[in-house]
Amino acid sequence: MEEGNPSFTVDEALVGIGFGKFQLYVLAYAGMAWVAEAMEMMLLSFVGPAVQSLWNLSAREESLITSVVFAGMLIGAYSWGIVADKHGRRKGFIITAVVTFLAGFLSSFAPNYMSLIVLRCLVGLGLGGGPVLVSWYLEFIPAPNRGTWMIVFSAFWTVGTIFEASLAWLIMPSLGWRWLLALSSVPSSLLLVFYRWTPESPRYLILQGRKAEAQSILQKIARMNGTHLPKGVLRSEIEEKNKSLPTENTHLLKPEEESNIVVADNNGQNFILLTLLSPELIKRTLLLWVVFFGNAFAYYGVVLLTTELNNSQNSCHPTGEVLQHSSNDVNYKDVFIASFAEFPGLLISAAMVDRLGRKVTMSSTLFLCCIFLLPLLTHQPPAITTALLFGGRVCVSAAFAVVYIYAPEIYPTAVRTTGVGVASSVGRIGGVLCPLVAVGLVHGCHQTVAVLLFEVVMFVSGICVCLFPFETSGRELTDTISTSKKPPSSSSSV
Repeated sequence: MEEGNPSFTVDEALVGIGFGKFQLYVLAYAGMAWVAEAMEMMLLSFVGPAVQSLWNLSAREESLITSVVFAGMLIGAYSWGIVADKHGRRKGFIITAVVTFLAGFLSSFAPNYMSLIVLRCLVGLGLGGGPVLVSWYLEFIPAPNRGTWMIVFSAFWTVGTIFEASLAWLIMPSLGWRWLLALSSVPSSLLLVFYRWTPESPRYLILQGRKAEAQSILQKIARMNGTHLPKGVLRSEIEEKNKSLPTENTHLLKPEEESNIVVADNNGQNFILLTLLSPELIKRTLLLWVVFFGNAFAYYGVVLLTTELNNSQNSCHPTGEVLQHSSNDVNYKDVFIASFAEFPGLLISAAMVDRLGRKVTMSSTLFLCCIFLLPLLTHQPPAITTALLFGGRVCVSAAFAVVYIYAPEIYPTAVRTTGVGVASSVGRIGGVLCPLVAVGLVHGCHQTVAVLLFEVVMFVSGICVCLFPFETSGRELTDTISTSKKPPSSSSSV
């Protein structure tokens, strides 16, 4: 590039274009995927008790219905992240939408327990593509208000949980669990209908050397928003590096050398995964894995405890004998009320995420959730139990929303979806183990042990958040990896 020729980066283009109609469309599309995932996850709280009674399942078999979904998500999150980093965001999330819809709809016709297990595992495989859409959406949002709009995006998850709780309240008593499964697959089908109008991420395109296509998409975004691109031509981060030395306030990762640019080349998947464990990224990667595990374990634990602790079948005498009642005796009203806890959680995270930062928001809400669950170490009256779980869900929802903002921000474009996908996979391990605790231990009259385990996991996660090396609020995304293990404030290499 000749000196004096005007140019701009993707970040500069997005800031100049601003947040407008195009971003609202992207928000609606990605948000529908988030609604679909929330509904498929929330329905597990209702389907388990229903089929337990129908097929006379043990507590372990009931919990497996939930665990296999997380097992599928574990595989899917890793696999689809790699597909999206190598072949594009659009190819990544269209495959996941097809798998989720087909498996979700067909599971409503499952003739027996084993077929339901297989189909729900396939649903989980499709749902594992969620991080792809998170990264895709994030890469269209201007840096100055990225945190706030990511929280707005997280609100779609809350809408999905509330809609699913409402649907279960209406459908389950009269039509049963099969209709609930079928209707819950509808949002995934909408992703297929509107797929043709979704653009590829300009960040991905420019990383692949397709600058003309990236600039064309940015021009379309500008026209849709009623604004104009900055003057000049689009340049990559390497060209920006050659033009001026980046500062601490403009980059998440210091792009000081082009030799460490990460491109998903033909060497395959191992290259990308090893990059996440390179000296430059290993600390944040390992900490992120722990935080994702803790958030998933705590979030789904609180959701499942809401049904298990308010299900008369799982009430225990002081002697430890289980009271036998109908397994459909779930208090849908309490579950519905608890679902609204996510709205104040999102409001709290929205108020804090850009003002106080990602780290403070995540750590404080995780620690506060520990406080809410502490009284549940002993049996409490139903009203108090619901209130405590409501408060715990407020906090863990806020923390979970913010970790999905922080995770894509700490990785460069070339490994962003893989990084978030692998972290999400580790979180799914927490989801696999969670039902064994929330369902198995509570059914076995070991509520104290179950709650204590949740407390320990959340506290450790909060500590790990405090250990993250730097804050990302207000910083631009980047495409390259620094040779330094520290954020850009230090010029020395380790």
